[in-house]
Amino acid sequence: MSDIEKVVVRTRRLESLLRRQYHAQGKGLHQLINSCEERLPHAVVGKLRFIASVRNRMVHEENARLDDRRGFLAACDFCERELTPRSGRFMWRLALLLVLFITAGAMLFYYAHWEAVSRYL
Repeated sequence: MSDIEKVVVRTRRLESLLRRQYHAQGKGLHQLINSCEERLPHAVVGKLRFIASVRNRMVHEENARLDDRRGFLAACDFCERELTPRSGRFMWRLALLLVLFITAGAMLFYYAHWEAVSRYL
């Protein structure tokens, strides 16, 4: 995979994350960042600007090279990790099920032991 291809693929992933998770609007990565900057983690904004600058240079300049490949990929990994939601629907369902189970258990306990508990109320 060439450098340009790597840069474009990684930035498209970040763009889709910004659109999907942060409801960003715009054409390029800089516009997407501007539209949702107040909702983004502060540590991510600077790295996203760096990634957007590298992407624009690689795509628009002739004979552009990716000088700091490691730094670029590390910045992309960091941003993807920070922008990806930590818990999916499965975790929310599990938490809701746990709350319902504990509530039902408490109701059954009070139903079975109401005579003993009501004396202290």
